[in-house]
Amino acid sequence: MRNPVSRLRGGALAVGLALTAAVLLPSGSAGAADQYEWAALGDSYTAGVFVGDPQPALGDVSRDGCDRTADAYPGVVERELEEFPPGKPVRLTNASCGNATIADIATNKQTPVSPVQRPEGGWSAVDPQVKRANLGEDTDVVTVGVGGNSLPFGGLLLKCLELGQGGKSCRDHYTNPPEGEESIQDKLARVQDEYIEMLAHVHQAAPNAKVVTVGYPAVLPEEGSACNRADFTQLGPIAHTDVDWLRDDVLKQLNSTIKRVSEFFGDRYVDVYDSSVGHDACQPTETKWVEGICGDAPDYWPATVAGTFLDCTVLHKRATLVHPNAAGHENTAAHVERAIRIALLER
Repeated sequence: MRNPVSRLRGGALAVGLALTAAVLLPSGSAGAADQYEWAALGDSYTAGVFVGDPQPALGDVSRDGCDRTADAYPGVVERELEEFPPGKPVRLTNASCGNATIADIATNKQTPVSPVQRPEGGWSAVDPQVKRANLGEDTDVVTVGVGGNSLPFGGLLLKCLELGQGGKSCRDHYTNPPEGEESIQDKLARVQDEYIEMLAHVHQAAPNAKVVTVGYPAVLPEEGSACNRADFTQLGPIAHTDVDWLRDDVLKQLNSTIKRVSEFFGDRYVDVYDSSVGHDACQPTETKWVEGICGDAPDYWPATVAGTFLDCTVLHKRATLVHPNAAGHENTAAHVERAIRIALLER
């Protein structure tokens, strides 16, 4: 089993922080409730989509199309906090949803797009995550992992695939875009404005909560030339120069934007990029913490993407579209857990 963190070291940290919390939190002090309230908000990198058992379970009438899974990082952190509670139990409300944009966190209703057991007529729209998580004065900590779909990163990736097959560059396409298409600079500027508005809403909805924002991992290699363009379990035919562009001018800039806005609000930013370098989609199976265009996933996850040319069936893989696997979520969980414990100590 691939495990990105030492469980012994992680357990020792959890015990130390839990004991510290027990000492620093006097009986009947702030947060006098019997438990801490934690709300997890975010997109597919928070929800999990194909990592572990679906939540709610397959066939459950309460399924909403958001593709939350048991082994995504909120579930991993929840189990660690249950084993080593930070002074008192922590109750998780996970409102994350695959394909969520920044606006879907606080202001927009979202229509989920899950391909798993999709009902006839499609999924019903769900309320903004702030509302579904019941944020309020009693919320102690909120984690937010969102931003990629507002570019949208997935759309850029598919465009790079399409252009790469024809020997063209998506970097050129988005640097000097055709009429009606935003440049990457305009996309990032818009994302910054949307993130500011979103965090303002989160703070307004949960005025007493500590807010923790979560960045994106190193899904792309440090050198685009590390990828085999014939291998769809990596990044497929995307040009090496475009891989470098996606990494430096898109993904790293997105993380910088999230960090900058978070610090403006005085919130804690969780960097999961640095710790995941060398575990990108172009690494060997035993090393990667993120699956490639096609990758390993349970049978319930589809091998094709509707409306695209992509079909991973011939590779006996699933359409994982550069999402973290269980090892990637374990790594994110280690950093998010630490951030949550520190945030609760600071209350």
